[in-house]
Amino acid sequence: MKFSNNEDTKIFALGGLGEVGKNMYVVEHKNEIIITDAGMSIPDSLLGVDCVIPDMTYLKKNEKKIKALFITHGHEDHIGGIPYLIQTVNIPAIYAPNQAVGLIRKKLEDRNIKYKNLFVYDEKLKVKFKAIEVEFFRTTHSIPDSHGICIKTPNGTIVTTGDFKFDLTPIGPMANIHKMASIGKRGVTLLLSDSTNALNEGMSLSESKVDNALREIFAREKGRIIIATFASNIYRLKHIVDTCKRNKRKIAIFGRSMENNIEISIKDGYIKNKDIFITPEEANHLEPHQVCLLCTGSQGEPLAALSRIADGTHRHIKLQKDDVVIFSSSAIPGNAASIARTINKLYLKGVQVFTNTSLNDIHTSGHGNEEELKLMIRLIKPKYFMPFHGEYRMLKKHTDIGVLCGIPRENTFIMSNGDVLSMYKGKVKKDGVVPAGDVYVDGNRIGDVSTAVIHDRKIMGNDGIIIVVANINTAKATLLGNPNITTRGFVLVNENEELLKDLEKVSKKAILNRLKAPINYTDIKLEIITSITNYTYKKTGRKPIILPVLMDVK
Repeated sequence: MKFSNNEDTKIFALGGLGEVGKNMYVVEHKNEIIITDAGMSIPDSLLGVDCVIPDMTYLKKNEKKIKALFITHGHEDHIGGIPYLIQTVNIPAIYAPNQAVGLIRKKLEDRNIKYKNLFVYDEKLKVKFKAIEVEFFRTTHSIPDSHGICIKTPNGTIVTTGDFKFDLTPIGPMANIHKMASIGKRGVTLLLSDSTNALNEGMSLSESKVDNALREIFAREKGRIIIATFASNIYRLKHIVDTCKRNKRKIAIFGRSMENNIEISIKDGYIKNKDIFITPEEANHLEPHQVCLLCTGSQGEPLAALSRIADGTHRHIKLQKDDVVIFSSSAIPGNAASIARTINKLYLKGVQVFTNTSLNDIHTSGHGNEEELKLMIRLIKPKYFMPFHGEYRMLKKHTDIGVLCGIPRENTFIMSNGDVLSMYKGKVKKDGVVPAGDVYVDGNRIGDVSTAVIHDRKIMGNDGIIIVVANINTAKATLLGNPNITTRGFVLVNENEELLKDLEKVSKKAILNRLKAPINYTDIKLEIITSITNYTYKKTGRKPIILPVLMDVK
């Protein structure tokens, strides 16, 4: 195939491939661009970085083509990047399902960002542009109002599933399997499907099973119950509320994200028992069997409510010997160690802890396992297949699943962020790349923190920093006194006075080697850094950051 012209349709990801998080996908046809999702991810080893968002360079360069942003559902890895996107790129309109709109509005209000063109969609709505038409189908996920999106273009139809599972006994409404089948019957050129649980065999556990397991624990236990779960899992929160109502327990909420999601869920009618919620102070004055504490911290986050309760540092809640702690969640990759630390602290306090095991079905994923992924492929019946939303091993496994379901291997694509698929008259092939990478957000600074800065932070965290301050008379090209050495995180000053004296001598020698008129500060600093780095590595095996400060004293 040799098509690549102004008549073809481009499909590519700016985030979400080779990773779980930071989802952002683009469909471009001539002068029209639509975007699906604008997520973020939380780094596990980037010191000082609050979140990571996709590189939006391509969108900024082509912002006149952008028609709208479409959101599949309200999880952070799909909406977390919106505040940064609309401050960087002109987005004419955002279409999102009801729950997601509430979360987006709250997110924008917290940052004092004004944006008017935020619209609610449902399955009945069709959004038409000159060449592209967009419609929606309901899916089942761990948050209400999750949808897949069907995008019709002159060169074929693209279906993106968003996050989904097939739950035949859900807490909320059923996925619209009939509409999925109808879309598949009409003909789908390319399917983009969620790969998060592609490595898991069988079917995922139904949310109703979790409901039954939690109901048994509540009926059996007479002490205070503390539950940690994902704040965004609205259906889980709903049946925790319903279970507490049946067992005559009041609920106290801990954690900002939990408070926000409960507030929006009550406002939108997903949670109806508003009178069940009480303040932490009121909870402390009730009998243990009358109380449930609903909190953040299911991933062992150090500052989350449950971690502070386990540490004994929470200002409202102190653990009691008859407390029962339930982790109604699974470990996000990379968080197992921090979760284990929190659980060990809870055991040391003598409380009973329930985690999700074969004996306790107290959590299920919102993503479909292998058999559910097969069902989606069979319903949509795509000609071409591109797995998305997953690490490489997940994308690879999902591709194999697609082949098992009758898609020719040559019609499957394992892509990376920035790789472009070109679709022309019902045929699809790889066709070039666009800029795509990670942008680090550090406080209010977007993109100012480079990989070099992160590298320096890691060095400072591991090996420390040495600051060399020297006074120089520029006019006479002379050094005034000995350099002053200050260290942080390198060695204990009181126990290494001899080493610091040696560093002073090394610095002095380095300065004198380059102290020639006319003065070149860059050469002097480079000599100091080189000399001290070589010396410290030889003596200690460490490579601290060296920061020379030269003062011109006349």
